[in-house]
Amino acid sequence: MKKFVFMYHGAWPDRTQDNMDAWMNWFAEIADSIVDSGNPLGPGREVTRTGSHDLAVDADAVTGYTIVSADSIDDAEKLLANCPIVTSVRVYEAMSM
Repeated sequence: MKKFVFMYHGAWPDRTQDNMDAWMNWFAEIADSIVDSGNPLGPGREVTRTGSHDLAVDADAVTGYTIVSADSIDDAEKLLANCPIVTSVRVYEAMSM
């Protein structure tokens, strides 16, 4: 099995009980594939050789991650079928070193 990282993008919806239940139900549905359930991410900062700047929490922001195991990126994508998506989810294969 390979590992894949789900990177959630976009502002989080209000933390209502319904929203939290939707996420917990989805996590329960894919529990056998979860390697690391991850965390929501708050405000960030981009650091470059010439300085740094704060990152806005908007539709483009990375707002959380989850690591799953799957045979292929297609199988990892299938795990997102019932995900209560923020704005979008990017799926990356975690390469072995």
